[in-house]
Amino acid sequence: MRLVRTVYDLTNTFPREETYGLTAQMRRAAVSVPSNLAEGAARLSRKEFSQFLSVAKGSLSELETQLLISVDLEYLDKAYEIFDLTEHVAKLLGGLHRKAIVRKDAKE
Repeated sequence: MRLVRTVYDLTNTFPREETYGLTAQMRRAAVSVPSNLAEGAARLSRKEFSQFLSVAKGSLSELETQLLISVDLEYLDKAYEIFDLTEHVAKLLGGLHRKAIVRKDAKE
């Protein structure tokens, strides 16, 4: 949830003309990460959970790309903490995904 809050705080500083462009895309991608985790965790099978983890990872990659675009457009500084945060979330998702796959393989 910290990722979502950070993205919302950051995008509040973006130019007004980005409200329906980059700002909206970044917010949707950020919200998608915990939303897919929650939906996947509610599923009954590890295979489904693993699939939702993959979608969450995809949303995080989309957000990382949008952050880099924001740097290129000079809306953000590359040194901003959001890049460390996305890296941390990526590691957490990777660990969850590996654990879901190992348990799924052990079950079969």
